[in-house]
Amino acid sequence: MLYHGKLYRALNPIYAREPLSGRGAEFYGGRFNPKGVPALYASLSVMTALREANQVGNLQPTTLVSYDAEIESVFDSRDEAALLAEGMDAAALADGTWRDKMKATGEARTQAFARRLIAGGYHGLLVRSFAPGATADDLNLVLWRWSDAAPARVTLIDDENRLSR
Repeated sequence: MLYHGKLYRALNPIYAREPLSGRGAEFYGGRFNPKGVPALYASLSVMTALREANQVGNLQPTTLVSYDAEIESVFDSRDEAALLAEGMDAAALADGTWRDKMKATGEARTQAFARRLIAGGYHGLLVRSFAPGATADDLNLVLWRWSDAAPARVTLIDDENRLSR
C-alpha cells in the first residue's frame, strides 16, 4: 500500500535535535525492528504518538514533531490474509512479551517478521498501537527505510527551524 499524509512522533527531548534518526531503535531494538536495524516509529495521530511515548507512569517531558510523508511499499497489518501469508496473526503482533523473548532468544517473533518484510522490499509497516488506552483506530507506521525523496519520503515540518536552536 501507499501511505500519503502526516505522521507524528513524541520524542524524548534528548533526541529532539535528530527527529529523523532511527538510532535509538537500532541500538535497543523495538517490537518491529531487531537490534542493528534502524527504525522510525511514527503515529498517524498526535494522541497515538503521545500514548506511544509515555507508556509507563506519568507524562514525561516530550517534544512533539510532525512530518509530511509519502511512503510506497507499506505492509498493512490490518489485512489478515496478508498477515497469515507472512506467518503472523493479530495476537502475535500484540504479544506484550516481545522484549522478554528478544532477551531470551536474541530476536522476538515480531522482529523476525519485520526482518522478512524488509527483505521483501517493504519500506514500512502499518500496525495498530498497543500502548495503554489505544484502540484499533490508533495506528502507527514503523519505517525501516526513509529519506527526503521518493519512494520513502519523510519531511520534518519545522518551518521556523525551532529544533535547530
